[in-house]
Amino acid sequence: MEADLKSVRIDKWLWAVRLFKTRTQAADACREGKVTIGGQTVKASRDVRPGEIILAKVGDITRTIQVLGLLEKRVGAPRVKEFALDLTPEAELQKPRLRTFVPIFVRPKGAGRPTKKERRDLEKLSEE
Repeated sequence: MEADLKSVRIDKWLWAVRLFKTRTQAADACREGKVTIGGQTVKASRDVRPGEIILAKVGDITRTIQVLGLLEKRVGAPRVKEFALDLTPEAELQKPRLRTFVPIFVRPKGAGRPTKKERRDLEKLSEE
């Protein structure tokens, strides 16, 4: 069935290659302008063709995907490589890992339970 397709809706394709968990999420991303082809935002109903490069903002990451083949039904993760080539730069993939939690108060390991005075000081810090 996949070989005889001439074009597929972009929301279906994005869902089928597992870029979005649901087709509704893919359609919403198109509607919100988070999906572009050739520098232009696209509607969910736009047809996608092999060879096109799609930029899709998924969470904090902007994924760059080249269309290798067309499909309408969702496929298993190992088969996605047959239909989509991930061109996302490594720096973009590292974005979520850059955010780190920085505690406002550090208590040395092995220092035991905080005293009543230390606990009050912590409460003062958290109120500010």
